[in-house]
Amino acid sequence: MGEIHIDIERFAQVTGAGCALAGLDLGTRTLGVAVSDMLQSVATPLETIKRTKFTADAEALLAICARRNIGGLVLGLPLNMDGSDGPRAQSTQAFARNLARLTDLPIVYWDERLSTVAAERALLEADTSRKRRGQVIDHVAAGFILQGALDRLAHLRRGS
Repeated sequence: MGEIHIDIERFAQVTGAGCALAGLDLGTRTLGVAVSDMLQSVATPLETIKRTKFTADAEALLAICARRNIGGLVLGLPLNMDGSDGPRAQSTQAFARNLARLTDLPIVYWDERLSTVAAERALLEADTSRKRRGQVIDHVAAGFILQGALDRLAHLRRGS
């Protein structure tokens, strides 16, 4: 059973450097997935899984993790703007608990406030069509979530 961490410092200790990580943007209808390189320096948006039921969603996600040799999961936690948990955050935490029963991969929550806004802005600046934005927004948001965590991990590992 995987461990769920609320602080990135403990997650850094259990994952170590030298393994790829996956970033997840969990929505009600989709699951955006991004992956890092083995050096944990760059997040790359990968794909969006269309959600059906938990078992199928988890199976698709864990297949990606196996193919990519993922060593840990960074799950965006959609907190309210005041930092409190709302229904979406509680749903995300339930997803993490269920997923942790199926894998040994450590999971860490990462505050995802404004990650979708940042992803939308980046796609607009890249002059991405409305249709294409709709197709990629979730895994681009997952990339922003993962990159934030990677930057924090790099900072921690430098001892700064």
